[in-house]
Amino acid sequence: MKKFIVSIAMLAMTLVANAQSSDTPFAKGKIYAGAGFSGLNLNYNSNTKWNFDINARGGYFIEDNWMLLGEFMWGIRQKSSNEFKLGAGARYYIVQNGLYLGAGARYARQGSKYNDFVPNVNIGYAYFLNHYVTVEPELYFDISTKSFKDYSGVGFRVTLGVYF
Repeated sequence: MKKFIVSIAMLAMTLVANAQSSDTPFAKGKIYAGAGFSGLNLNYNSNTKWNFDINARGGYFIEDNWMLLGEFMWGIRQKSSNEFKLGAGARYYIVQNGLYLGAGARYARQGSKYNDFVPNVNIGYAYFLNHYVTVEPELYFDISTKSFKDYSGVGFRVTLGVYF
């Protein structure tokens, strides 16, 4: 009888351990899709008075907690022509709690007067509404290589993400 109970207990521990490692939303091989917005005077740089950005993102987990990310952003500007950005980056999710650190780079174009390479860093939190859908508030810092003073900026972005 003892052997039977020990066997059942070991089987249960194996199943629980396996379920925990394969069920995490930040596991290797998972895919991410997101869409969000920033702006509405929630960001600042010295060149723009009012702006609104929308973005679309896609990602793939190359390792547990490590995601490669691609994104497209389009922005409406009050005092100048609209802007678009195309970029890539990476995220690292800290200890499966949803907190993440990110870094990347974007190509930014605004009409014919502005072309720039913009490295960026961010910190955010993936708050799960259910097992797959998240709301992700994020603070970011964009670093302009054209003119740090005029085009670099800090801001706040909110994204709706899906992990599958």
